[in-house]
Amino acid sequence: MQTTKKLILVAAAVILAAVTTAARTDGTPGLVESEYNRPGVATSFVAGKDWFPYPHYTDRKAWSEIFAADSARTVSQGEKYLDFEWKYIPATAYLAFERTGDRKAMENPEGANRGALISLFLAELAEGKGRFIDQLVDGVWHASQQPSWVLSAHTANQKSGRSLPSPYEQLIDLASGRYGAIIALIWHFFHEEFDKIDPVIGLSVENAMEKNIFKPYIDPDEYASNWWIGFTGHNMNNWTPWCTSDVILAYLLMERDQETLDKAIAQSCKSMDIFLDYIQKDGACEEGPAYWGAAAGKTFEYLQIMHDASGGMFDLMDNPRIRKMGEYVSRAYIGNNYVVNFADASALNSNPAPLVWNYGKAAGSKEMTDFALYLLADAGTCRFRQPVQILNDGYRALYTSESDSYMKRLTDSLNSAIEAAGGTREAFEAVRSSLRAEVPASTWYPETEHCFLRNGSGWFLGAKGGYNDESHNHNDVGTFILYIRDTPVFVDAGVGTYTRQTFSRTERYSIWSMQCDWHNLPMINSVAQQFGRQYRSSGPECDIERGRFTVGMAGAYPENASCESWVRSYRLSGKGKPSVTVTDTYRLSERTAPDIEHFLVKGDVILPGEIYDGRKIPSGTLLIQCDNGITVRLQYPSGMTASAEVKTLEDKAMSKVWGESLTRISLVSREDSPLKGSYSFTITEVK
Repeated sequence: MQTTKKLILVAAAVILAAVTTAARTDGTPGLVESEYNRPGVATSFVAGKDWFPYPHYTDRKAWSEIFAADSARTVSQGEKYLDFEWKYIPATAYLAFERTGDRKAMENPEGANRGALISLFLAELAEGKGRFIDQLVDGVWHASQQPSWVLSAHTANQKSGRSLPSPYEQLIDLASGRYGAIIALIWHFFHEEFDKIDPVIGLSVENAMEKNIFKPYIDPDEYASNWWIGFTGHNMNNWTPWCTSDVILAYLLMERDQETLDKAIAQSCKSMDIFLDYIQKDGACEEGPAYWGAAAGKTFEYLQIMHDASGGMFDLMDNPRIRKMGEYVSRAYIGNNYVVNFADASALNSNPAPLVWNYGKAAGSKEMTDFALYLLADAGTCRFRQPVQILNDGYRALYTSESDSYMKRLTDSLNSAIEAAGGTREAFEAVRSSLRAEVPASTWYPETEHCFLRNGSGWFLGAKGGYNDESHNHNDVGTFILYIRDTPVFVDAGVGTYTRQTFSRTERYSIWSMQCDWHNLPMINSVAQQFGRQYRSSGPECDIERGRFTVGMAGAYPENASCESWVRSYRLSGKGKPSVTVTDTYRLSERTAPDIEHFLVKGDVILPGEIYDGRKIPSGTLLIQCDNGITVRLQYPSGMTASAEVKTLEDKAMSKVWGESLTRISLVSREDSPLKGSYSFTITEVK
């Protein structure tokens, strides 16, 4: 096995050398590699070094301080799994994905096993009496015997293209990296206890880690399948920091060979730089806030692991770009748990407060630490909740368990401040709103082309440019969302439950929510935007002071749209009666069909000629009755014909966010509309 490893290392070194110039056109190291190359940093990573910043398992006093008041809750959670039956994953569970597109048949038992391991792991650290050791032994033994830790939805990256894991190759995906990280953590803390039972347990874990994580990570033959490493020109996304942070944690905890560890760390630095080169320097997450925890959040964890393992020699958390990546999660938060949800992101916040807190604390961002506390506010009770343990990621579960006790003291302090001010809702709102004082009203991300505008009347406008091959792409160049006092009005539907179709290059855009005509966008000459990197915006401009965003959209449409120019501008009024004006100024080479302006709304639409409040709605006007008693008026060119289509949301992932349905408004121009002109739409609130 040593000979094989040496051959892999030699081949990897050759490819790594070649990839450096391929990844960066000027040949200079990136942010991460430059830090690694500083004098003394690389040699600070020592194989077998006791670097992990947590006490030995037997140091009960230290662990009681770490878990503090959460100890009983942590132990109780682990007790639920004392009789857990480890889930066997049959071949048909893998095959279900390629047969029907069903991911859950394989993912559910895999997730149950991983979740049990994390809860048992934390419980034994918290209690320290050995009650959970046998179940941990059974769990790691079960994992060691599995043919693969990769999800059925991702095994298609094998050369065979099939769902069943091949015995001839091993991939690393989000799940296997996460599985490897928790197995490595369990080995780190308990391998001495395992050896007392039988040394074969630890050896089985080490062999499984070699097969599933260590060998495929540095094996050049697996670079194509493990595209997220970044050496094959594949588009990057959250997989790179997610997998890299988990893999490098496992290496740093378990790898005893210095040469192998050095190769893995050097490769990880190059991968992270390729990821950072792919995303924009402005800090925005093009995948949306729902993926922030996997993209920016895992970048933070990678940097923290590297910092700790190097004894503080490797340190990038004070870098302004890393801080901006963190603060995006605060800027993209709208209110009432809603977030900006371009691409596949959900419109509901899913980022746990402890993760935001720890990132913000490490980056020195008061905006983020305040936002983490804000997320714990409970409008129902007018008090701040305690943070909830993160139980789907071993490393994250461990370090957030430590910070939860400190966050609890802070929420207690906030609740005391509310009581001191009378314990009223007004007192609660004053304390809660103070936690957003650091957030600017508006933010412009000029490279990602995300524009967030907020006025003093509680209107939030989010708009974007970009291109139609972004990570988790929708064909949505130029689209927008609008919330009024944290209530959704004009929305982005997001994505339904993931299936095989979701990530199929040939089937993805048959899904309605990915299509241009189900976003707040025009069909030019009745032609929709197309998928492809070449379909992109032009000349985006944002004037935060005047509440304006302008973007060229003609390049996002194919040739048969016959569009020479299409410039969309947004204007959010900052004074007086609040409003949003959307203007499309266009020039076509020929007119072949009407233009169709689409708007997707959460609410009931009242069309011209229908009755509202005893009056008939006039031509050129329609109303949208939204949640929380908000009614919105949309005024549009009188020459357009208006209609509305209710879209029933049968997918639970969507109905959980929006309820039973959304409504698409279609405004159709005359068939003989001029080749040059403009359409203007004004949105106001009906009082």
